[in-house]
Amino acid sequence: MSKLYTKRTFLYTLKTSLVITEKNVRIYYLKAPIIIFGILFPVFFFLAFALGRKVIPFILTSGLIAMTLFFTSSSVGPLITPWERNAKTYERLLASPVSLSSILLGDMLAGAIFGVIISSIPLTIGILFFNAKFFHPLFLVGNIVLSSFCFSSLGVLLASLATEAPSQVMMLSSLVRFPLIFISGIFIPLDKFPFWGKVIAFMSPLTYTVDAMKYSLYDLKSYPVLINLWALLFFSFVFFSIALKMHRKNLIKVL
Repeated sequence: MSKLYTKRTFLYTLKTSLVITEKNVRIYYLKAPIIIFGILFPVFFFLAFALGRKVIPFILTSGLIAMTLFFTSSSVGPLITPWERNAKTYERLLASPVSLSSILLGDMLAGAIFGVIISSIPLTIGILFFNAKFFHPLFLVGNIVLSSFCFSSLGVLLASLATEAPSQVMMLSSLVRFPLIFISGIFIPLDKFPFWGKVIAFMSPLTYTVDAMKYSLYDLKSYPVLINLWALLFFSFVFFSIALKMHRKNLIKVL
């Protein structure tokens, strides 16, 4: 009986999360802040770094894909919750027969799907113009999927801030995301980092995405192959667990 109940609970949670994901896709994907912070900003930011400089192709391609995946996946979650709080639809959603974990899972799925879709654009550009190849296609797929979930769970965590103003969440989001870009091997290879830089890079989830991208497309790596995937899985679990705890803690403050 308990196994049957657990199975039904899981299926119901998954079903409600998919419904919330569909709602988020329909409403929020074309919102201006998501387009600007999730797509345009990382592209122009990377072009400002790469144009006029002799950048090694594997750094250019893997870095652009990783940064696009990072920004797109983590841009949806931080905006959904404050927007819904501001529009007073957040209370209606909580009053429905849906758990908070289902709501957050739906937000995370929306961000992950957005990241996977948009990251296919720089991936295609890298294959056509920068000699990127599918050395390890299955590993590439696993890296993109795990990275998108990891970064979208980070976005859901950032959305736990007790506020109705999306601008405050985006300020916090920028404060967290920008330092990660510079310590994760996107612009400078990890082997050129000083010792203290390598220690800091080890604590960034984006580092493992970049390294796994180089391995998938150019057969180059700084860390053992499975370490990258396990690290992304670990960060995803940690981010979502903390997000669920923080959202519950701040629930009373925003109602």
